[in-house]
Amino acid sequence: MHDILIEKNILSKNKTIAVENRKMLREKGAFSINMVGSPGSGKTAIIEKTIESLKDTVTLAVIEGDIQTSLDTQRISKYSIPVRQITTGKACHLDAHMIYHTLPWLFEQGNTQILIIENVGNMVCPAEYDLGEDMMIVVMSVTEGDEKPLKYPAIFHTSDVLLINKVDLLGYTDFHTERAMKNALKINPDLKIFTISCKTGEGIMDWCNFLMDKKKQSHPDMQHRNCF
Repeated sequence: MHDILIEKNILSKNKTIAVENRKMLREKGAFSINMVGSPGSGKTAIIEKTIESLKDTVTLAVIEGDIQTSLDTQRISKYSIPVRQITTGKACHLDAHMIYHTLPWLFEQGNTQILIIENVGNMVCPAEYDLGEDMMIVVMSVTEGDEKPLKYPAIFHTSDVLLINKVDLLGYTDFHTERAMKNALKINPDLKIFTISCKTGEGIMDWCNFLMDKKKQSHPDMQHRNCF
């Protein structure tokens, strides 16, 4: 009983901070996404392709969450956009409190129109922790099982978008795209799904244009252009 009460108290506090984060980000005109997925699913590569596609259209910033190392931050830094590392140590996810303490840095960077948060590689814990983002994006790759939505339903239920990555490898796996999509929609019928490849560029344009449309809906005064 006590363990349940402690968990409820932690999540309640996180939710309160997340609400404040969301309010501050929206006041600053920043549309924020929280990208989650297992290690190796290709989250960082997707962020790189998103930056390449959008950097001449909108101002972007990235917050990188990892248990150890700043390797992903180093990858993003080559694009000359603001990027901040959060090293969580033993924590298997980012939380709203960590983001709250990073926002002063973000606001010092000037006008950020899209903030991309890459969460720690994990398909369990991030589902419970709202960071104050506008959208949660879950990434799975074809090198994972197409039953993953059934095994980790919470993260798919919470997410707004599913990116099925590495479709260029479909011929080398037993992954069934239609079955994966069906499994995901069984958990969350409202999930928007894109099949993409960072290697060939397949689906990247569709994903980026969707992101821009969501940003435009959030802030109608922003001029909209296609990614490509």
